[in-house]
Amino acid sequence: MTRSPSRSARPLATLAAGLALALVLSTAHAQDAPAPDSTMMKLIRGLIDSGALTPEVGQALLDEARREAAARTPAAAGPALEPGDVRVPYISESVREGIREELKAEVLAQARAERWAAPDAVPEWTQRVQLTGDVRVRNESRLFSESNSTIETDWGRINAGAGYDINPNTNLDLPPLRNTRQDRNNSWRIRARLGVLAQLGEHTRAGVRLATGNDTSPVSTTQTLGGGLAKKDAWLDQAWLTWSPLPGLALTGGRFANPYWSTDILFSNDLNFDGVAARYEHALGAGGPTLFASLGLSPLEYSADNFPATSQDKQASRDKWLNGLQVGLDWGFGDDQRLRAALAYYQFRNISGEYSAPCALYAGAEVCSTDGTRPAFMQKGNTLMLLRNIALDPLDPANTPLPQYVGLASTFKLVDVNLSWETPALADHRLRLEGHWLKNTAYDPQAMWTRARGGLVTNLAAPAGATPTVADLKSGDTAWLVQGTFGDLALKQAGDWQLWLGYKHIEPDALPDGFNDSNFHLGGTNAKGYTLGAAYAFDRNVWLTGRWMAAKQIMGAPLAIDVFQLEVNAGF
Repeated sequence: MTRSPSRSARPLATLAAGLALALVLSTAHAQDAPAPDSTMMKLIRGLIDSGALTPEVGQALLDEARREAAARTPAAAGPALEPGDVRVPYISESVREGIREELKAEVLAQARAERWAAPDAVPEWTQRVQLTGDVRVRNESRLFSESNSTIETDWGRINAGAGYDINPNTNLDLPPLRNTRQDRNNSWRIRARLGVLAQLGEHTRAGVRLATGNDTSPVSTTQTLGGGLAKKDAWLDQAWLTWSPLPGLALTGGRFANPYWSTDILFSNDLNFDGVAARYEHALGAGGPTLFASLGLSPLEYSADNFPATSQDKQASRDKWLNGLQVGLDWGFGDDQRLRAALAYYQFRNISGEYSAPCALYAGAEVCSTDGTRPAFMQKGNTLMLLRNIALDPLDPANTPLPQYVGLASTFKLVDVNLSWETPALADHRLRLEGHWLKNTAYDPQAMWTRARGGLVTNLAAPAGATPTVADLKSGDTAWLVQGTFGDLALKQAGDWQLWLGYKHIEPDALPDGFNDSNFHLGGTNAKGYTLGAAYAFDRNVWLTGRWMAAKQIMGAPLAIDVFQLEVNAGF
């Protein structure tokens, strides 16, 4: 079996050719002119064909040899050649110097490219570390319908503060409300991420990444400009270790990118996961599909070690978790076709709210027993319940302040199906069709009503003046997305482009509202509408994107929000 030369052998071959030529040149001045088609001319042609000499230098040598041959007549050429004799031409010093410099330049260039020369010129660790990053500059407009409801409570702000007093005898102020009618045009926003990837050993890798962001929101690393030209924050976005003990198996721990194949109706594109994850891939025969599976255990919140701080009796641990398992196939077949399909199950443990034991805030108690069940981060859309069972002051029950927090009324166990098909399309472009469907199998209106003791505060549609019942709960358990993308599916080179059109439908309690896309309907659930966009690469790894998202609320008071984004993205 013929084997191609190894990487280390190629520079040695170049050096050997250079030494051979130098040996010939060193004796050239002592020899006679060559006859036509001499061995020397064949040698020069061989060096040109092998790449040891550029065509320009080689042609100069051949021309010199021919001139020397023409200048000498057969009579003056000396004794006749005997079989085996070789005549070598005289080559001037300037030509020899040019050859030496050419060989030197080629050998050094090859040494730098293949990193076999000067091994101590740079530290060894630099060959195992890679910098990655991206920058995005965006202009964004948020457009609200004039018919939107003006009573859209910002429950996240309530949970982040001291609660909202729902007793009208002690509090006449409105709760914090979201903007629902005043447009916000031409907001300039940026995103910057810088990461370091390191190959620590044969089986172990590590990564650290910093990112911008207005706050600690898990679903967005976008930073709004302005603020008096103040400096912008940078956050620890990722920090992870990955060990690959077997081919196709990767075990990751720390804070890392989404380990599941999903769309942004469930998990935002900026969302990272804490905890541990395992990923496995295995090809099912030559030309067959690739099996992939992901398993993740992600802590969402830990119970406070010292809760309640003012009590001798501390609360038992009630940690919140997201556990997920996904299995799928990735199959490339036929005329450059690609089909992906995956089935997943996600269990959100202990994230629903609980109604507290009676708490006498009037007597100096600072907390209630289930204050910790309120979400650490929420957007909007889920059905919410009051958490506190506040005891009334027996001396003045009507004027007892009732500061309340809210929690999620539903539990969440999601069955999730993803499909994607890519195929060649017109003019050497490609078409990708995507579908995503999920259902919250734990959704139960009666269980939600019982858990809340009737204290639901969102997604109710009771007649004016009537006492709400479970029949007045207007929610749902299903979400789905369809989208088509046409053009160059990966924007890498100047001139690449793509167009896409999609539709989303996300019912209020199909999924937790705290983790999905923060742009469509400005985040959360209870939204439906379409997305339309286009992107064009005007330089390598730099592209312009325009995106229009039109969405409105599915159930409850009207809330229509359109979002337009025009942005330049660059990756490295």
